[in-house]
Amino acid sequence: MTKFLRLGPVGSEIPAVDAGDGVRDLRSLTADIDGAFLESDGLRRARAAASDLPLLDNADDLRVGTPVARPGAVLCIGQNYAAHAAESGNAAPTVPILFFKHPNTVVGAFEDIHVPPRAEKIDWEVELGVVIGTRARYLDSVDDALNHVAGYVVSHDVSERTWQKEESGGQWSKGKIAETFNPVGPFLVPADEVDPQNLRLWSTVNGEARQDSTTADMVFSVAFLVWHLSQYGVLDPGDLINTGTPEGVAMSGRFPYLRTGDVVELGVEGLGVMRQKLVSAPR
Repeated sequence: MTKFLRLGPVGSEIPAVDAGDGVRDLRSLTADIDGAFLESDGLRRARAAASDLPLLDNADDLRVGTPVARPGAVLCIGQNYAAHAAESGNAAPTVPILFFKHPNTVVGAFEDIHVPPRAEKIDWEVELGVVIGTRARYLDSVDDALNHVAGYVVSHDVSERTWQKEESGGQWSKGKIAETFNPVGPFLVPADEVDPQNLRLWSTVNGEARQDSTTADMVFSVAFLVWHLSQYGVLDPGDLINTGTPEGVAMSGRFPYLRTGDVVELGVEGLGVMRQKLVSAPR
């Protein structure tokens, strides 16, 4: 499995690839793993050249950044697992529910989650993240949709449920847009190496199991979601789609909400594991 990473300090990340023989420096091919790199067939070119690229000897000592530079758009699908819709008190949707996150919600896989002032009901949501590789503009067919996907990541759709449900005015995004509310990573795996509808995904809080499901249980498949979203707007290279979370969140009433000091771990089969600690947001 090929892993694409961005390693190093915030704003100075080194693009890298690990094709199984060590982490290799991509800077001779690209300045960053971003929309332009993805759109220019960068993942394929990097895989083909990987064995000739220099090893990044200090890779283990570097911070793990987001695997793709800040997306222009973060599009999120609500209640895309029937059991999660049920625990939320709703029937499974008949059309995809869409909301948005601000790009500054996206942080690395091991970054702290900043708990905003007034936040009382912070919830976890492990999700399969879809990274767009080529522009998807009003696609004709679901069958063509996956051709526009660059790859897949683990994504954490952090939520503040009071703001989402009680202070929303009918829109969910108030509970979704706080800074750091969407850790992503730790790496990107190319789309042709992943079956997006056959992946286990799970989460724990302080080492205790919370979610454990499979993407086979999605109400709407990845291909359908990409096609559907393209009917309403244009998806650009580097955009991130969060495809929904399975049952097992705090909103169900089965578990307490997150508090400062808690540690969340999340994983998707073949796409790695993330770990975040909750801390008070800086003022």
